[in-house]
Amino acid sequence: MNEDIIKGKWKQLKGSLKAKWGDLTDDDLDIAEGNSDYLAGRIQERYGRTKDEAKREVDEYTRTL
Repeated sequence: MNEDIIKGKWKQLKGSLKAKWGDLTDDDLDIAEGNSDYLAGRIQERYGRTKDEAKREVDEYTRTL
């Protein structure tokens, strides 16, 4: 899914993101506002993933939308 579309639907997606990555805070998601790189960085930090793993998870998630 195009990053512009994600930004446009961000409020609707926040619930789904919270369900998938429950350790992310509302503040994390508010700051991210559709920025996949920031989101991957938060996932990397919260879950101890490598940068590539976190980016792959975000990419896989966006493909399912």
